[in-house]
Amino acid sequence: MIDLKFLRENPEVVKQNIRNKFQDGKLPLVDEVIELDARARKTQQEADALRADRKKLSKQIGALMGQGRKDEAEAMKAQVNADARHLEDLEKQEAELSQKITKIMMTIPNIIDPSVPIGKDDSENVEVQRYGEPLTPDFEVPYHAEIMERFQGLDLDSARKVAGNGFYYLMGDIARLHSAVISYARDFMVSRGFTYCVPPFMIRSNVVTGVMSFAEMDAMMYKIEGEDLYLIGTSEHSMIGKYIDTILNEEQLPQTLTSYSPCFRKEKGAHGIEERGVYRIHQFEKQEMIVVCKPEESMMWFEKLWQNTVDLFRSMDIPVRTLECCSGDLADLKVKSIDVEAWSPRQQKYFEVGSCSNLGDAQARRLKIRVTGKTGKYFAHTLNNTVVAPPRMLIAFLENNLCGDGSVKIPEALRPYMGGQDKIVPPAQ
Repeated sequence: MIDLKFLRENPEVVKQNIRNKFQDGKLPLVDEVIELDARARKTQQEADALRADRKKLSKQIGALMGQGRKDEAEAMKAQVNADARHLEDLEKQEAELSQKITKIMMTIPNIIDPSVPIGKDDSENVEVQRYGEPLTPDFEVPYHAEIMERFQGLDLDSARKVAGNGFYYLMGDIARLHSAVISYARDFMVSRGFTYCVPPFMIRSNVVTGVMSFAEMDAMMYKIEGEDLYLIGTSEHSMIGKYIDTILNEEQLPQTLTSYSPCFRKEKGAHGIEERGVYRIHQFEKQEMIVVCKPEESMMWFEKLWQNTVDLFRSMDIPVRTLECCSGDLADLKVKSIDVEAWSPRQQKYFEVGSCSNLGDAQARRLKIRVTGKTGKYFAHTLNNTVVAPPRMLIAFLENNLCGDGSVKIPEALRPYMGGQDKIVPPAQ
């Protein structure tokens, strides 16, 4: 959510930003919110004047009563009562206008960084850099579900009976590998100075609307029936929510946290939940990283965050590339975003395994995360990035570490988390 004062003083900048995001349908909202804001400020001024008059008249009534001028005092009381009724109407108008303004402001997209490429959708995202040499094995790489099933490590049929499509059972070495990757990612981030955290896996609605747009909320979140609680789609939501309505001292910044959680997503509007794979699913686990920092440091942290993911994947012998998200592919709260994509030897192309986002002060403004500094109070900047999210990450891992004999090599960095094994072998058929 952008600053209302900024919108009031720079309407054309806000409109051009909307055009850059190819959301022209929202252009009328700028003029609408300016008109509502003018009415709200006029109403507030009138209400403030009445409040001031009431205090002055109350003192005069007391003086008149003390002088025995009861009739004049009673007439003045009648005026005070009439003003009170009018003030009540004005306060009601103030609340209604404020609610309308907030609702509109939460749908107007954040101002994107000037470095963001302009494009309509993810097909116009721009490759930044590649890390590692993409593999082209001299043997056929099976579909990821088939690799897992060869290890007796995936059971989708039973999961479908229990919960429906989009769920899975992981077992044996595949399940161990899943847990090993999560544990390694945790320690990797701790070694880089981040504090480990296990957050709540449910959050209240005021946190949900504080960290994401209404469109994202509708497409992602599962609501708990009869409760003001939602299952998290990513631990970033509850991690940023940790700071709701807080005032931090500058000396406490940056706050750098890495968190583990399960994640739950409806995947509404997606291309469909696969019946034989685990690429797009309703439930998965994830290691995340978030930063709360000073505005002038957010771009520096942005570069550090996505680099952490690149380094993690390269330590497991997985080639990756970074992709700059274009304006039309950015969610409304984001200032800038980079996707990390892993190489798929089977498909001979890259696919998304993580996303790094700088949200500026949008989340902090919604959640009232403020900082006390030398020049006064200001809103913090917030950032988030995926460390690793199996089982999608497992797809990249298995394909890039698969050997011609059907075994999967374990990179040196991961061996301590797999009992020292340097490979896993499918059970004898």
